[in-house]
Amino acid sequence: MSHLHKPTKGLIMILNKVVDIEQIEAIIAGKEELSIAEHDRQAINDCFRFLESFSKDKVIYGINTGFGPMAQWRIDDNHLKELQYNIIRSHSTGAGEPLPTECVRAAILARLMTFMQAHSGINIQTCELLVEFLNRGIYPVIPQHGSVGASGDLVQLAHIALALIGEGEVFYQGVRRNTSEVFAELGIQPLQMYVREGLAVTNGTAVMTGIGLVNLLNAKRLLDWSLKASVMMNEIASSYDDLMSEVLNGVKHHQGQQIVAAKMREIAEGSKMLLSREEELYRSKSEEDVFEHKVQPYYSLRCIPQILGPVWDAMANAEKVLVNEINSADDNPIVDPINKTVIHGGNFHGDYVSFEMDKLKIAVTKMTMLTERQMNYLFHDRINGILPPFVNMGVLGLNYGLQASQFTATSTTAECQTLSNPMYVHSIPNNNDNQDIVSMGTNSALICQRVIDNGYQVMAIHMMALVQAVDCLKIADKLAPTTRKMYDEVRAIVPAFVEDTPKYKEIEAVIEYLKR
Repeated sequence: MSHLHKPTKGLIMILNKVVDIEQIEAIIAGKEELSIAEHDRQAINDCFRFLESFSKDKVIYGINTGFGPMAQWRIDDNHLKELQYNIIRSHSTGAGEPLPTECVRAAILARLMTFMQAHSGINIQTCELLVEFLNRGIYPVIPQHGSVGASGDLVQLAHIALALIGEGEVFYQGVRRNTSEVFAELGIQPLQMYVREGLAVTNGTAVMTGIGLVNLLNAKRLLDWSLKASVMMNEIASSYDDLMSEVLNGVKHHQGQQIVAAKMREIAEGSKMLLSREEELYRSKSEEDVFEHKVQPYYSLRCIPQILGPVWDAMANAEKVLVNEINSADDNPIVDPINKTVIHGGNFHGDYVSFEMDKLKIAVTKMTMLTERQMNYLFHDRINGILPPFVNMGVLGLNYGLQASQFTATSTTAECQTLSNPMYVHSIPNNNDNQDIVSMGTNSALICQRVIDNGYQVMAIHMMALVQAVDCLKIADKLAPTTRKMYDEVRAIVPAFVEDTPKYKEIEAVIEYLKR
């Protein structure tokens, strides 16, 4: 998800009020232009007209009252539009580095999808402008820090709203610019305030959800690499193939384990390196007292379905939660034009996302720990018994192979372990104790993002070790077609080496390959 593409001319996705993970991935990648379905456009208009009429003689939070602890103060009718601008400008207080473009894009989509539910009472112009941002590649500068995940992502969403009203800064064509300049250049009119546009844009879980979706897609891709790497590991070790047996894994009643084993069998199809226990040990009587080849390999090779199965399950549940969240109305209050009322509550609270991001980062950390242990097997000649130390193809003592790369992988794995402490339970009351228990959902999503990035770094080094091990053993032609393809692609980036050379650029290049 690190590369955004311009929408392909002529490819238009009609956006309805429900999107699935495949549509989300395509939109985040910027592969298609968006257009709002006509029936959903009508529903949004109907909701707006109802709220416009209903709110004229009612006390409704955020429309004719102050915000948060100041909701006890009624706002004079002459200042209602000013009120909506004030929440945007006053809450644009983020700090830190800007969010990656793909996360901003996902957050814009998440905000748009809330409005597509037709329960926010906003003018259709708001939706059209968000679509314009996605179609033209206009990305508000959103600082990473600011959200406590309670009234949603108030601060970060305020930075999106600031861009919508033609203020603040955006990234356009890769350049950070004043929004007003970009609007003037493209002939875009700033968002106007009607009833509650300011509150609607700033109130909800769109940023944590957007980051969460990007995290999920990247984590799923990393899991796929982990499965391929794990099969290649067992090919290098000439392991018995029953570790991925359908029967073995079928008697353990966990869907993730069974799916992981099935995927491993698919990846391993055609391998000439994996051994059959029936052929090697069961068909004839063995006369050996001490078996030269291990009867059972180390856990990091043998227990992959049992280790990565829960990781698969965690990602499946995260996908369910995040897709539910993006297809929800997550602001406050909720406008109900069917029953002719407005309902106050807390749909902006980010606990669902926060909890899943904590679980996802734990799962990715465990996957990274597995990668690090597999790498250690390759580097430790007294453990594997078939490879030189650190897969060093040069002169031992004079050359060092990937010895120092292990330092990077080990330290990065250790950071993941520390970052895996939960954010979900780190609530701090604020906002004059109005927000007395909060989710810290965006913090959880950002930490999860770092853990996933770390996982890619460790996997990149592991890939370099794997292909070097294959060359040490001269077994490339015996690999399964799937692992052979992976070997060829990594070798195109990192040629086999004997002499010591700096590896940091090659690590970076492999990371980019893995993320594509």
